Amino acid sequence: MKGFRKFILRGNLVDLAVAVVIGSQFSSLIHQFVVSFVNPLLALLGGTPNFNNLTFSVHGSKFAYGAFVTEVLSFLISAAVVYFVIVLPVARFLHLFERNQAATERNCPECDRSIPIQARRCPECTSVLVHGDPEPAATAPADGPAPVMGPEG
Repeated sequence: MKGFRKFILRGNLVDLAVAVVIGSQFSSLIHQFVVSFVNPLLALLGGTPNFNNLTFSVHGSKFAYGAFVTEVLSFLISAAVVYFVIVLPVARFLHLFERNQAATERNCPECDRSIPIQARRCPECTSVLVHGDPEPAATAPADGPAPVMGPEG
């Protein structure tokens, strides 16, 4: 019983359950938005996209492909609504946020970790950084100065 309780209360399982519930409700919301607002607009332009009565028969078996076509159109319209009403505005908002964040942070030239612009030392690799310069300060190796190489290599 202890193992089952641990399995049920794991964070990622709870997160998945919440995502399924929220996703289901979000799907219902988008579907209702399309039915309430988009389909009437389409009906104004050229009729309701309903092909449920389209069928064909093969040896007495009836294939209602019109219902499938109607669902495909409904899916495409819903996907367009989600993209243009939700995805694009959120992406623009996140881009503005990232642009503001980029003005306050930079990447360490040694380990490529994001650090504040004013940092003098990287918290990850501890390399010394020159203030205002994205390159680290030159430091001598711990075992002495580097050997001087001649013109042959």
